[in-house]
Amino acid sequence: MTRLMKSPTIAPMKSQHTLDARGLLCPEPVMMLHTAVRKVAAGEVLQMFATDPSTQRDIPKFCQFLGYELVKHLEENDEFVYWIKKADS
Repeated sequence: MTRLMKSPTIAPMKSQHTLDARGLLCPEPVMMLHTAVRKVAAGEVLQMFATDPSTQRDIPKFCQFLGYELVKHLEENDEFVYWIKKADS
């Protein structure tokens, strides 16, 4: 079950989609992200929430490997927030 939903904008950056991977441990957040970005249109931004510190390493590598843009990354209250832009076609 993929937890992908339209985003109510609660963070300082606009996103069209949200992925909640809080409470999940490696490798689940990256696996969920891989599934979620397939449902995001080119040029759209997905906001991802996670609590696993390994995502600080894994998400940038994921984006670099697959050609997505990691637009922004914040850490607040033991929570990590990522804004990932899907590459234009």
